[in-house]
Amino acid sequence: MRALKVLVVGMGVLIVVGTVTLVVLVIQRASKAVPAVMAVPAGAPLPAGLTLGQPAGSRISGIAPGGEGRVAVWVQRPDGDRVVILDTRSGQAVGEVRLGE
Repeated sequence: MRALKVLVVGMGVLIVVGTVTLVVLVIQRASKAVPAVMAVPAGAPLPAGLTLGQPAGSRISGIAPGGEGRVAVWVQRPDGDRVVILDTRSGQAVGEVRLGE
């Protein structure tokens, strides 16, 4: 009977320690800094030569921040969709992902 009491108390302590650890980890991860997205003020000039270089009939379907000064642009083209990665500092396309190939 004594061993059972020790076992129950030990498991109770483990539950409390585990719960506290979980709460601390959630708080730490939630408080990590999210990379700031820099907005261009109204009327500010964009980088020279900012172009996607897509063929006629293409249209932008979505834009998402990519972090580290990059933006992902979803482009629908007549020959298939793709995601173009732009460097916002230079205004140049640094990569492209073709969808559905």
